[in-house]
Amino acid sequence: MKPGDEGTVHQLLGRLSYFHALFIEPALAPAAADASGELCCNHRTPPGPMRPDAGGLLADTAWAVLDEVAAALGASAGRCPSHGPGCCATCRVADSAAAVAEAWLATEHRAYQRREPHGPMRQACREAAAARLTRVFVHQHHAPCPAAQAGEKAGSWLLPGTDELPLTGELLALWRDPLTGDGSPVVSWLNHCTDLDDIRRVLDTRRPTP
Repeated sequence: MKPGDEGTVHQLLGRLSYFHALFIEPALAPAAADASGELCCNHRTPPGPMRPDAGGLLADTAWAVLDEVAAALGASAGRCPSHGPGCCATCRVADSAAAVAEAWLATEHRAYQRREPHGPMRQACREAAAARLTRVFVHQHHAPCPAAQAGEKAGSWLLPGTDELPLTGELLALWRDPLTGDGSPVVSWLNHCTDLDDIRRVLDTRRPTP
């Protein structure tokens, strides 16, 4: 990685964690456990080569915060059925990123009194978040696995923008290619909000007058 890249990754993970605690967690709806996840690389049969595990590589880096945020969602959606410290660290990052993006998407829709996001949009956000965060994780820690090769399958036109869903939109935009130095946009006015009601009021003032 180039000088400064690690600092950039740490800042983005910190922003994700801070925004989740400030905006999303207080407004989360209860989620039922979902055991539909696939086995990670380290638990598949027949077993493949053991990759860095979540109990080692993931737990010892700043990326542990992503795992903690996903765990705090109160659901196991998308997680390896054998979830534990022996799971592939890269698979865990992909699963956690997808779960966080979907939770943010649904929470913002409810908070702004919008219709529940449809299935294709949910899937697009899950895939985009998983692909983008995993790509950075692999680049930083040299821990490739099939999860890092999945890519974004759904159309990008389904992804929300920052003018529609500021938190989810910024999350996806900031992780699109954060190490290029192109300066992905930060929604600066979010720094002056204290809860989702504040964000909703800003969005209401920006809507075109009929």
